[in-house]
Amino acid sequence: MEHFIVSARKYRPTVFKDVVGQQAITNTLENAIENNHLAQALLFTGPRGVGKTTCARILAKKINQDGTEKEDEDFAFNIFELDAASNNSVDDIRSLIDQVRIPPQVGKYKVYIIDEVHMLSSAAFNAFLKTLEEPPKHAIFILATTEKHKIIPTILSRCQIFDFRRITVQDIKGHLAEVAKAENIQAEDDALHVIAQKADGALRDALSIFDRVVSFSGSNLTRQAVTENLNVLDYTYYFSITDLLLENNIPEVLVAYNEILSKGFDGHHFIMGLASHFRDLLVCKNQETIALLEVGEQVKTMYFQQSQKAPLAFLVEAIELANSCDLKYKTSRNQRLLVELCLLQLASLTAKGEKKKSNLKAERFVLPPSHFKDVVPAEKEQPKTSILEKQPAATHTEVAEENLAQNKKYEVRVSVDEAKEEEAPNYESQPAKEETLTEDTNGGSEPSETKPPKDIAAKRPQILAERSAKKVSALSIKSIKKKQELQKELVASQPDQKNLPTEDFTEEDLLAAWNEYNQKMSDEGNYNLHSHLSMGVPKLEGTLLHLEFPNNTIKTEVERARHGLLGFLREQLNNYNIDLSIEVNEAEVKRYAYTPREKYEKLKEKNPLIDKLRKEFDLEI
Repeated sequence: MEHFIVSARKYRPTVFKDVVGQQAITNTLENAIENNHLAQALLFTGPRGVGKTTCARILAKKINQDGTEKEDEDFAFNIFELDAASNNSVDDIRSLIDQVRIPPQVGKYKVYIIDEVHMLSSAAFNAFLKTLEEPPKHAIFILATTEKHKIIPTILSRCQIFDFRRITVQDIKGHLAEVAKAENIQAEDDALHVIAQKADGALRDALSIFDRVVSFSGSNLTRQAVTENLNVLDYTYYFSITDLLLENNIPEVLVAYNEILSKGFDGHHFIMGLASHFRDLLVCKNQETIALLEVGEQVKTMYFQQSQKAPLAFLVEAIELANSCDLKYKTSRNQRLLVELCLLQLASLTAKGEKKKSNLKAERFVLPPSHFKDVVPAEKEQPKTSILEKQPAATHTEVAEENLAQNKKYEVRVSVDEAKEEEAPNYESQPAKEETLTEDTNGGSEPSETKPPKDIAAKRPQILAERSAKKVSALSIKSIKKKQELQKELVASQPDQKNLPTEDFTEEDLLAAWNEYNQKMSDEGNYNLHSHLSMGVPKLEGTLLHLEFPNNTIKTEVERARHGLLGFLREQLNNYNIDLSIEVNEAEVKRYAYTPREKYEKLKEKNPLIDKLRKEFDLEI
C-alpha cells in the first residue's frame, strides 16, 4: 500500500509564484532579494493556513541560491525551524543565540524560522531583544504568528512586518480545481465553491476538506456529496423556502423548516443563511452590485431569476426580520418558536403589503378629532400698538400722555366689572338645585349644584382686587404705580378685625401653641422650617412676638411661612391682634463644641464641680 500524502503537504508551493492569494507579499520579497534590500528580522502575521510558513521556507531557500546549486537543493543545513509553542523558555532562546554565532557551512545565510512566536514568555522575549536588533551578518530571523497583538512592542519595532490576508473564495476554488485536475478527479464547480466557502479563507483547511470529501465520494465530486458529507445546508433549501414565503404558504414553510431540523441542522445556522440569501437576492437586483455575489455561474443565474420575483421592499424588510431573529436567538429560551415566528412574519409580508401601502401611512398622519368644544368668542380686542409704532416722531411727553389715557380706560373697565359683580343676585334667594357657574382654573365655566357659602358676598371686593392685581403687568411706570395702588386696595379690603376676638393669653399658652405648630411642621415633612423655629422661643411684648435669627437666610425662610404661622397662633390663642416681628442678630449664633477642650469647657459651664473632680483625680483632657 502506497503511503498517502495529504494535499496540503503534497501541493505545498516551492516558489513564490505558486503561492495563492498573497501576490503583494511575494512580489515584495522577490524585489527585496533581487535588490539586496532584505531586512534581518521579518514578522509574518495573519490567519491560519494562508502561507506564512510556506513563504518563510521559500524565502530561506531563495536567498542562498547563487546558480551553482543542484535543482533539488533545499539548503536544509542553513534553515532552522523552532516551534515557540514548545520551546518558549529563556534557556531555549539562549541556546538559539549560541547557534547564531556560528557561520553557515554552505551558502551565505542561516535562516531561523520561529513559528507561533507569540507563545514565548516575557523573559524569553527580553532575552531575544538584543540579538534580534543586532544579529550577525549571516543570520536572518523570520517570526510567524497568528496573534500579533500578543507580541511585545519592543519586538515589533525591530521587525519588518508582513500582514497576510485571508484567501478569497475564487482563489481557493481555482487552486482546488488545479489539484482536482492533477489527481484526475471530476469536480463540479458548485462543489468546489461549497468547499471554498467552508474553508473560511484558509487554503490548508480547504485542501483538508477536499481530501475528506474525495475519500467519501471517490473520483466524481458532486455538490450533493459535498453538502451531505460536510453537513452544509444546501442553497436549494433557501431557494425553495423563499418561493414559499413569496406565495404566503405558511404551512409548507413550517414543514420545510421541520425537515431541516430533522436532518440535524442548527436553527441559528439556518436563519443566518436565510438572511445571507436575502442579501444575495438584493445584490442581484442591480447590475452594478452583482459582482459582490461570490457564487458559481449556475447559481448566479438562479439568484438572478428569483430576485426578479421578489419585490425590493420585501427583501429589505425580510433582511431586517431575519437579522433581528439572529440577534435574539442565543438569548431566547424557545429558539424553535422564535425562528418559526420569524418565518410567519416573513410569509405575511407580501400578504399585507397592499394594506400597509394604502392605509398605514395615511392613518399615521391623520390628526385625531379635537376634544375642544366650539366657544363663542368674546368681543375681539384690537391689538395694542405703542405710540412709537404709530408716530415715529412722537415726543416722550406724548408717549406718557398716551399711557396715562390707557390706564384710565383700564380703571373705568375695572370699576364697571366691579359694579356688575356687586349687582349679582343673592345666592340665598336662588333655588337649592339651580346650577351656577363657577370659574375654573382654565378660564372656562362648568355647572355646579353646590350652594356657595354665605360669606362669599363679603369677600367679593377682596377677590376682585386680587384678580385685578394679577392682571396688571409691570411693563411701564404707570403699570407699576397701578399695581401698587391695587395692592393697597387689597390690604384695605381685608376683613375688619374690630369684630374678631382678642382674648388674653399667657406665655405658657403661647409656648404650647408654638410647640404644637413646630411639631405640625415636622409631621408634614417641612424639616427646614421646623429646624428654624426650634432655634429659640419668641419673646412676648403685649401681642407682638419678637423673633431673632443669626442670619438673613433663616429670616427669609420664616417670613415665607409668616402667614400660616400667624393664622395658626391667632386661631389657637383666639386673639387676632397677634403680630410677628422678625429681626437678625448675629450674636445669636450658637457656639458648637468640636475639640475636647471646648467640650470640657461647655460641661464645666453646666456643672462647675466637674473641674473640681478633674483636679482631685489629676485627670487629663
